[in-house]
Formats: sequence, structure tokens, C-alpha cells
Amino acid sequence: MVRIGISVEGPTEERFVKMVLGQYLATKGIYMIPISMGGDVSVDRAKSELKKLANSFDFVTTLYDFYGFKKRLQGETKEELEQRLMDSVHEGVKLKLIPYVQMYEFEGLLFSCPEAMERGLNESGIQQWCQDVLAEFNGNPETINNSVETAPSKRLLKHTKYRKTTHGPNIAAEIGIPKMREMCIGFHEWLCKIESFAQ
Repeated sequence: MVRIGISVEGPTEERFVKMVLGQYLATKGIYMIPISMGGDVSVDRAKSELKKLANSFDFVTTLYDFYGFKKRLQGETKEELEQRLMDSVHEGVKLKLIPYVQMYEFEGLLFSCPEAMERGLNESGIQQWCQDVLAEFNGNPETINNSVETAPSKRLLKHTKYRKTTHGPNIAAEIGIPKMREMCIGFHEWLCKIESFAQ
């Protein structure tokens, strides 16, 4: 059994880990406990949080949105941001840490399955709308863009009755982790690293 503390951005990600991701990983002997940052994520805040988590768990990881990350450097990529998180922590924490930043935010994962999106929101026409958004980004949910107007959650809030903390985890449960892994390579690669802890 492996216990992993995961620092998450807010209540939506916390529910996602408890309802969906945690249950999926538990079948592999990995027990993930989410701790919410309550938003306003920055490297300095994460550094402090990860230090606390490292004292209580076998390993630690993160689930933060790239879009909402505060004090990003000019032109900083996801990989550079993850490396900056790694570089910020104490050597003892580094040995336990897998930093992960979701592109561009959690809601991008929900575009993995237009059918499940329509069922989860219980609104007609959403499947086609979701397919159109995906087509605009060559079928890759993780590239639905980082902007005040067009980030995944902004699109959902504008075009549907989406409520983050309720609909987000429920739609994710409807989709299932395997489908998200198939559609979202960054998400898949993160889970591969986590699963290696159980081997």
C-alpha cells in the first residue's frame, strides 16, 4: 500500500480526487488523499504545502491548473513550471514529489468525451458543441486554450449550466479515468509516474 498526499487547487479538484481518481488508483494499491489549497496557487504557497504533506505521506504530488497558476514567469511552459515547483522544495521533499500542472485546467479533461458531457449536464446539443470545440483543437482536450474568455471552464460557463464543484466531478465519473488517459497525454503520463510507486 502506498499513501500519496495530493495538493489540489480547490474544491472541484478535491471532489474529483475523492470521487473518481482516488477510487481508480485504490484498485492498484495507491491511496490518494487530496488537500485543497483553496485557490490562489503559487510556487511559494505550494512549497509550504508540499513540505507539510511530505511529512505525512509516502509520496506527494500536485493537481494545479496552468491557467489559474499565480505569478507564472513570462513565457513559462508547463514543464518549466513543474520544474520550478520541484526546484523550490527541500531536498527531502524532492525525493517524494511528482509535480503536476494540468493543461490548461481541470475542465479540459471533461472534453475527453462529448457524450458523457451531454449526459452529465443533461442538456441537448452539448455533445455536438463539445465535438466542435474538440475539432477546433485537433481532438486534444489539453490544448483548449488559456484565456479569460476561452479557457475550458469559461466555455462551459458561457454555453451550459455548468457548476464547477457539482458537475465537474460528476462528469469526470461518467467519463472514467481510462478515457481521459486515452485523450489527454499529459494526464496519462502523470498517472504512469504515480502508478510506478506501486510496483
